[in-house]
Amino acid sequence: MSSFVQSLRLWFAPQRIRDEGETPDYRFSLANERTFLAWIRTALALVGGGFAVDQFLPDLRWGVRVGFALALLGAGVLCALRAVNHWVRCERAMRRGEDLPVSRFPTVLSLAVAVVALAMVLVILFDWTGR
Repeated sequence: MSSFVQSLRLWFAPQRIRDEGETPDYRFSLANERTFLAWIRTALALVGGGFAVDQFLPDLRWGVRVGFALALLGAGVLCALRAVNHWVRCERAMRRGEDLPVSRFPTVLSLAVAVVALAMVLVILFDWTGR
C-alpha cells in the first residue's frame, strides 16, 4: 500500500499511529500539534480572505473578483489538507526515530499568496473595477 494511502487512513484513525515505533517525548508531539494548529489558522485566514474578496469588493470585475476569491479559497483548502497530512507524517517520523519530512508546500503556498497579493496591488493601482 502506498504511503499516501497509509497516511490518509491515519487521518481518520490517528490511534493507529501508536502501533508504530516508540512514544516520542510529549514536548515534540505537542509541538507537532501546535504546528498543525498554525496551519489550520492559516487555512482559516485564507478562507476568510476569499470570502472577504467575494463579499466586500463588489466593484471589481466579476472575473477578477471570483478569480481572487477562488484562489484564496483553494489555497485555504490545500492548507487545511496539508495540515493534517503533515501532522501525521511528522508524528510517524518521530515515533520511528526518522528525520522529519520535508515539503515544498510552504514555498508553493508562499508563492501563491504572493501572486494573489501582487495581482491585487495591480488591480488597486490601475483601478480595474467593473465601473
